[in-house]
Amino acid sequence: MIFNLMLLFVPIALLLKYGFHAPPLMIFGAAILGIVPLAEWVRRGTEHVAERIGSGIGSLLNVSFGNAPELILALFVLMDGHADVVKGQITGSIIGNGLLGLGLAALIGGAKRERQKFHPERASLMASMLILSMIALMVPAFFDYTERGVFPGRDSVALNENLSLGVSAVLILLYIANLVYTLWTHRGIFSPGAGETEGEGEAENAGHDGPGHEPWPLWKSISVLAGATIATALMAELASGALEASASALHVSTFFLGVTVLAVVGNAAEYVSAVYFAKKDQMGMVVNITVGSSVQISLMMAPLLVILSYLLGHPMDLVFANPLELAAIASTAFAVNTIARDGETTWFEGLMLVGVWLVLAIAFYYAAPPAGVVGAG
Repeated sequence: MIFNLMLLFVPIALLLKYGFHAPPLMIFGAAILGIVPLAEWVRRGTEHVAERIGSGIGSLLNVSFGNAPELILALFVLMDGHADVVKGQITGSIIGNGLLGLGLAALIGGAKRERQKFHPERASLMASMLILSMIALMVPAFFDYTERGVFPGRDSVALNENLSLGVSAVLILLYIANLVYTLWTHRGIFSPGAGETEGEGEAENAGHDGPGHEPWPLWKSISVLAGATIATALMAELASGALEASASALHVSTFFLGVTVLAVVGNAAEYVSAVYFAKKDQMGMVVNITVGSSVQISLMMAPLLVILSYLLGHPMDLVFANPLELAAIASTAFAVNTIARDGETTWFEGLMLVGVWLVLAIAFYYAAPPAGVVGAG
């Protein structure tokens, strides 16, 4: 119900922009709030299409469109020349899913339970993928530091771009291999029911509409998916256009908005999904949603944005200029590995994860923005 009511922000944002020529901050706020329910409708449309076309291709479709709203928002911000903000959004999405999303779910789901259990083998694989992505994202930053300090005469910009393209290609190939591994060659290990708690596999098949729900007709699913995607693009364009003015009005950096607001909004529907399943004591699904999304962002969305940036004429590398970003990603990978190791969570572990996210958010607020980012923290 709340998502349906929030759809009102979509026409409100358009009216504020083209009807009333309202201040950018109002347009930014309405557009950002409009993206939240649209992300949920993209998810619903994708799930119903997936159920109609079969489990194998359907699972691939679910994975591919899982972060579509985030990708669309990042592309519009990138086209406006805010590459550092996009990197901040990538960082914020990784730590937001792994810390805030998983933490809120464990906190709320475990409030009335001693502990909640999940399948550790699947969680451990995703945690390992996070470690891999952390290493891959650190290498370009250390390479840039080395080139500038040891070989100051070399063209570090060109080298960074070439290295980023190469790393991006490797990450995408690894992500595709991960899909083959989990969806086909070792599907028996990672399919619903393999070591999960009772009812978890049924929930994964059923989605949010409840066990045994009837999938939408294919034409309706595709229409909803297409309409929500187009509307998301419109809201993303409004939000990116009002980004700098909104940052100035709030007296924060655009980088901070990327790490917090843009990242959280792009994943809001996933946070709600995670809490939904946690309250039903299905932590396996929670880990799939939150940690799986962090993996998808780091191994697929980030490198895809690098490649698309060259096609759009706004090149972006994988060099994270702010060391705090690398520390945040490393902290998330470490925290998720700690949680995944024993296959269970408690409400206090959830609170600690949320606490780490808050500490990082405060640090990003006070951190000096990277060169070229407008606004002051």
